[in-house]
Amino acid sequence: MPHNGVASGLTSPYNRLMTNTPPTTAGLPVVAEPHLSAQLNAAAVETEPVLPVHPSVVVLDFGSQYSQLITRRVRELNVYSQLVPSDATWEQVRELNPKAVILSGGPSSVYDPDAPSLPPWVADCGLPVLAICYGLQLLAHRLGGKVEPAHVREYGPSVLSLEQQSPLFAGLSGDLPVWMSHGDSVTELPEGFEPLGSTPAARYSAVRKGDVYGLQFHPEVVHTPAGKQILANFVHGVAGLAPDWTASEFIEDAVTAIKGQVGSERVLCALSGGVDSSVAATLIHKAIGDQLTCIFVDNGLLRQGEAVQVVQVFRDQQHLDLRHVDASDRFLAALSGVVDPEEKRRRIGETFIRVFEEEALKLGDVPYLAQGTLYPDVIESATPATRYAAKIKTHHNVGGLPSDLSFKLIEPLRMLFKDEVREVGIRLGLPPEIVHRQPFPGPGLAVRVLGEVIPGDLEVLRRADAVVRREIAAAGLERQIWQSFAVLTPLRTVGVMGDGRTYGNVLAIRAVTSDDAMTAAWARLPYEVLDRISTAVVNEVREVTRVVYDVTSKPPGTIEWE
Repeated sequence: MPHNGVASGLTSPYNRLMTNTPPTTAGLPVVAEPHLSAQLNAAAVETEPVLPVHPSVVVLDFGSQYSQLITRRVRELNVYSQLVPSDATWEQVRELNPKAVILSGGPSSVYDPDAPSLPPWVADCGLPVLAICYGLQLLAHRLGGKVEPAHVREYGPSVLSLEQQSPLFAGLSGDLPVWMSHGDSVTELPEGFEPLGSTPAARYSAVRKGDVYGLQFHPEVVHTPAGKQILANFVHGVAGLAPDWTASEFIEDAVTAIKGQVGSERVLCALSGGVDSSVAATLIHKAIGDQLTCIFVDNGLLRQGEAVQVVQVFRDQQHLDLRHVDASDRFLAALSGVVDPEEKRRRIGETFIRVFEEEALKLGDVPYLAQGTLYPDVIESATPATRYAAKIKTHHNVGGLPSDLSFKLIEPLRMLFKDEVREVGIRLGLPPEIVHRQPFPGPGLAVRVLGEVIPGDLEVLRRADAVVRREIAAAGLERQIWQSFAVLTPLRTVGVMGDGRTYGNVLAIRAVTSDDAMTAAWARLPYEVLDRISTAVVNEVREVTRVVYDVTSKPPGTIEWE
């Protein structure tokens, strides 16, 4: 197998940091979408730098909603982890320098005809293995145990009674609250396995054979309070991995890889002013300096005063080569008559690319386009890197890219979670107001004006959103909330002001708390804050008659309404 992993299709932690080859796994590298031309793919492969591969924990994805969370939990232990498809071969996985393997859960039964199967190498690789939920059932079934439909299915909280000590449960004892989500159970263990613990409905909820462990519960979720310690015991104790994967190390290796990939070529960076694109631009600038030109596109879908702020911060304070392009009329024309949110995202994504192509021509030969794509964008857009994930919505910078894209993409943050990006930003020396800025969607206010995007409605939303952000900041809650914003609905209701009848829009307020945007809870804003927001919006934005508050978490909802 070649060291750069091209034949395998897997992406190593540092190799292939800037390639156009199709992504098939999670990790830190930069990859692009598979619809790019074969010619560009070939060129990327030829210039790909070969870098040392950090020791990793490989997570096999069997389709669990928690698969990405397992990866994130391991990274929180300062150990590199990478998510790969469950059918990855040993030749592919070996290139990732694995020191341990975790089998995720999944929605299937081992007896389903199309259920994901266990790769044969898992039982023979000699690495420590932690099998979770469906992973445990699959491992037991593959090694000669028995799995049957549970007499009492377990969904939600349960209690694990530890029966004997082991390295996996070091420092733990007695009864442990755990989180269950399974319909099948292991009823007979394979030869050589021993029980470690049980729950009222599952006799074999924790099992072991040497350095191979199985858990019927989910240690990766917060509802298993001891889950972090269990994972730490596996990663550090059983697998012997040191906590030496840090943001600083990522920066050092990413900079080296960017230099090796780009060489003397020029790079165009799509800079929105949000934390993602800001960190991406700063990281790439650290690697190649004046070879980077940042393009800030005013698409007419920004918040109040945003364009002026971005130019001041990045051109005047950060001293980046920043070009400000006002393309608002062009974007609004592209959105005219469009109601479907997926079509909005597609048109916005394509229009961005066309603007970048034109700006690149003005600069001469610029083959690379850099973006601040993050892993949640990839997951929700259901690219080939996430073959088992359902498509939730297309992110304009992932599934919204045009099929005839002429750029090679550089996305150094593509497989990072938001909290990891913030840590990288801090290490790069970005100011706190940039690093801790609340996320703002790439399509901007287009996905917060429900239905057709009309200039007049955008202006109403800008003024209302400014009130919401002002009151949240005044209450000292800006850093405690992941996102807070306004949504202009197409609903109109009757009101009364000054003894007269009014008839105006319904404005929804959305505020959520989250760690990484993969899940989110609606923020329990104090009633007095909600009261101030509602009163201020109705008084200051005459087109709004009624204000409502969204109390939907993610799941089942998404953070944005469209």
